[in-house]
Amino acid sequence: MSSVKQLEKAEVDGFLRNLYLEERSENTVSKYRRDIVRFGRFLAEGRALDREAVVAYKRYLVGEGYKASSVNSMLAAVNALLSYLGLPDCRVRLLKIQRQAFRDRSRELQKADYLRLLETARSRKKPRAEALLQTLCGVGIRVSELPFITKEAVLEGRAAIRCKGKCRVVPLPDRLRRILLRYCGERGITSGPVFVTRSGRPMHRSTVWRAVKSLSADAKVQPRKVYPHNLRHLFACTYYRQSRDIAGLAALLGHASTETTRIYTATNETEYAGLINRLGLVP
Repeated sequence: MSSVKQLEKAEVDGFLRNLYLEERSENTVSKYRRDIVRFGRFLAEGRALDREAVVAYKRYLVGEGYKASSVNSMLAAVNALLSYLGLPDCRVRLLKIQRQAFRDRSRELQKADYLRLLETARSRKKPRAEALLQTLCGVGIRVSELPFITKEAVLEGRAAIRCKGKCRVVPLPDRLRRILLRYCGERGITSGPVFVTRSGRPMHRSTVWRAVKSLSADAKVQPRKVYPHNLRHLFACTYYRQSRDIAGLAALLGHASTETTRIYTATNETEYAGLINRLGLVP
């Protein structure tokens, strides 16, 4: 196949179908679709699909002011498409990102923030939001893994979660089990996923996001701190501080490598400053 060609819709559809056959998650396929559509719009300006165009696209993304991690994420989708099309020579290198030594405290959800969100959910009589908060933060699962929190799993005390072609078992704390059993009883849920829509379908991630975000103002928590993944982050940080068990945390979070897990164990700059002050080396 020539390295100079146009991007055809049928090729994109085939690429996305192949992702599905590879058992990629629905969220991954949706993201790749958005990224490829963005790339397609860039090519629509009369550019042929060759290495020069891909390099130009990379420079365009950087020039648009996207974060390096976002640029790399979009380029990863394009590189995967190029490999599928038999154009490996057109792939580009990702941007180098220096690992941050400190977490950004301004975006970090503290335990006190989480407790205020819970109290707000209770005072506003939002049992679903309260149960969602306690489930996501209580066991550190991803929003996409909520459908595996079923009535059967709650009764058994463990959830078997399948994600990215792997399966892991997540223990459910006794307190959380009691909360979810009460929630199921109030909602008439006798089997299947605990968190469902009125039609009985598993909740979409955007619905979960809105349910959590709607509490931020009354809870006096900055909105930029309030999103589901930050609850997973709080679980990971709290677990690691108490156990110092990076391998166990990686297993609970479903990470193939502990290097991925270390992102969650980074200390914020304020904590480092406090530690340095306590060294007593500047009398």
